[in-house]
Amino acid sequence: MNSAGLLVDAFGRVREAVHEAVEGLTEDELGARIDPDANSIAWLVWHLTRIQDDHLAGAFDTEQLWTADGWAARFALPFPDGATGYGQSSAQVAAVRASAELLLGYHDAVHARTVELAGTVTNADLGRVVDTSWDPPVTLGVRLVSVIADDLQHAGQAAYVRGVLERKT
Repeated sequence: MNSAGLLVDAFGRVREAVHEAVEGLTEDELGARIDPDANSIAWLVWHLTRIQDDHLAGAFDTEQLWTADGWAARFALPFPDGATGYGQSSAQVAAVRASAELLLGYHDAVHARTVELAGTVTNADLGRVVDTSWDPPVTLGVRLVSVIADDLQHAGQAAYVRGVLERKT
């Protein structure tokens, strides 16, 4: 397996985990919080997808699908279009309400773009600096692994929340 194949496989695992956490749930279930300040499944999936969209667009110098393909308008969230969920308040987390169809539609569109971009990565590309605002500067390899790790953590949190909700019924 080469670098591109490894990355595509890893992002595919993110997609699988997202679908398992979201499919078959209502908008109310997706927006449920297991305590007043906890993250909902809707927020977790929206956030992990926004991070993937934002970070890959930056690393590959492309537009984010969030704005380029009209997802921001479809979600109609009360945040600036550049919001990714990082540092949001409990009230902002609660504002993320979406259907499974909308969440998975955006995630699947970002996943398809990710596979397209990651599928071109060579071993030599992994050392390319993509973000000089950090010390040391962030390489493509580090950025992609960071996105995969963050996405899998949040997908796991969404699966946990789903499990808690299912045990309550």
